[in-house]
Amino acid sequence: MTDHATTDATAAHNVTALRTGYAAFASRDVPVVLALLDPDVRWVEAAGGPFAGTYVGPEDVSQGVFGRLAAEWAEFHVEPEEYIASGDAVAVVGTYRGTYRSTGKAVTARFVHVYHFRQGRIVRHESVGDTAMLNSVLA
Repeated sequence: MTDHATTDATAAHNVTALRTGYAAFASRDVPVVLALLDPDVRWVEAAGGPFAGTYVGPEDVSQGVFGRLAAEWAEFHVEPEEYIASGDAVAVVGTYRGTYRSTGKAVTARFVHVYHFRQGRIVRHESVGDTAMLNSVLA
């Protein structure tokens, strides 16, 4: 039998952590974002997208995703709009907005990020999004 109060409290805590993480990302405070990640986090970016693949550990995420965003995009905003939480799982629905540095092209694309937490830290992230829209500005 599940204790609904505990499940609800866990979900609320995880949503609060993600709100903090998205706010930190918006202000380019990557260390705060990385502190939310479990040392063994598996960060999965959508197949077919510019960052497609699985990154393991905070350093891999930092270099393979956040570092590339900073280097390749003149600006890139992640705008969460809705948090859907149940216990240790949270889905975030939102919009990406950015300008690809080498082409100067701007894009707006929808996303869903699915997170799984263990003991308050992110152990898995999966990004599902409009990769065709993101790829349209690369060339």
